[in-house]
Amino acid sequence: MLTKFGEVSTKLFEKYMPNAFVFAMLLTIFTGFIAFIWLDASPMEIIKGWYDGFYSLLEFGMQIVLIIITGFAIALSPFINKGIDKLTIRLKTPRQVYLMVVLVGTLLSLISFGWIVITCVLARELAIRVKGVNYPFLVACVYFSGGSWVTGLSSSIPLLLGTENNYLIEAGILTDMIPTTFTLGSALNFAMMALYVIFAPLMIILLIPKTKNIKQLEDMLEDKTAQKELSIKDEAIGLNLSYKSVSDKLNNGVLLLSCIVLMGLSYIIYHFYTNGFQLNFNIMIFIFLMIGLALHKTPMRYVIAMKRSSSNVSGILYQYPFYAGIMGIMLYTGLGEKLAEIMASVATIDTYPFFAYLTGGVINFAIPSAGGEFAVVGPSIIEAVKVIGEGLPTNEVTAMVSRASLSIAYGESLSNVLQPFYLLLVFPIMGKGIKIQARDVMGYLVLPFIVFFIIQSILVIWMPL
Repeated sequence: MLTKFGEVSTKLFEKYMPNAFVFAMLLTIFTGFIAFIWLDASPMEIIKGWYDGFYSLLEFGMQIVLIIITGFAIALSPFINKGIDKLTIRLKTPRQVYLMVVLVGTLLSLISFGWIVITCVLARELAIRVKGVNYPFLVACVYFSGGSWVTGLSSSIPLLLGTENNYLIEAGILTDMIPTTFTLGSALNFAMMALYVIFAPLMIILLIPKTKNIKQLEDMLEDKTAQKELSIKDEAIGLNLSYKSVSDKLNNGVLLLSCIVLMGLSYIIYHFYTNGFQLNFNIMIFIFLMIGLALHKTPMRYVIAMKRSSSNVSGILYQYPFYAGIMGIMLYTGLGEKLAEIMASVATIDTYPFFAYLTGGVINFAIPSAGGEFAVVGPSIIEAVKVIGEGLPTNEVTAMVSRASLSIAYGESLSNVLQPFYLLLVFPIMGKGIKIQARDVMGYLVLPFIVFFIIQSILVIWMPL
């Protein structure tokens, strides 16, 4: 029955799911139409909001690009390749590959959702070396495993709540920051973490498609020689002049690179010493950059690795502004706030976590950024929770606000499974050299979405904080 459901879902997505860019354009028109009909926003007001938001994710988009290419460059190093070789010796069947990829992916994403790029490289290499792996399903496994980030160290909403003088405090919505003991350190969050790390790999095993007509990576490659390209070291040597030169010594020397790595390492130690174990995009990119330099040993080898890593990131560069434009419509027409107010108005002390969870999931289709979405809907949800908890001790109200905020985060993260936006992190690596689109992958994610939606809904309502 599960296999049949998976096959039907996959066929439906193949038939009706357009390219991710087309999906973004359709969503733009749909969001603008809702604002026009429901809020009586004028066409020019909608278009102006779209334009004003269009470039608001430029920094975020560049951060994502750098996370991908610096992480990919690390994975192209000899050290990582040797590690994958040793792992491949122990993995002999597609079932073992799926299980290992989901397990490793969930663990890596607990540190940072940017580390999904490492999972991508591992999965692609295993798909090349282990016969019989259904590659579109493997891509779905990688994408789903990235959802654990919302319970980990880079979860943006809990980190925001724990930041002193954040915009919620400055606006008077909160009186003080909320410690991570109420959010990331809560029993609810540990239960969600276990759901991803323990339950998800086992669930994926049960959902492996039984179809005989699987698509293996080697069959999908447009250029069959892509697997046999020169090693980075050999390519670097091939760029040398036929005679000794100062330029080649600089390009292939270790001294200059070592000085830069030592400078970077000094700052990384300083950052964590002064800020504690606080991760953000900028420090993650910097760490990836320094690790990549150290692993490739010479400047020229790193240049080649970065060139190979950045060859397939065009989708991010031109699609992120369109999603930012959708966010602009939601923000500047008041559509996002209106939706949050409606959800909050029907909530009670027993149901508010579920409505917060639902709000996070629904709004995410238009604002696929946890931080951006929370800025739009968070204040309305928190104000509603404060009204519901009026008269209760301060500590209990803080716990209610924390539960609602976590619920928004969990809903936002899970609905990414049906939203192709963050596949843009996966396709530059896993889609290199092949023809693959969101519609080839999304059908495999319907059943995991349904299962997790049911379990997470129960947890956000009844699991003690």
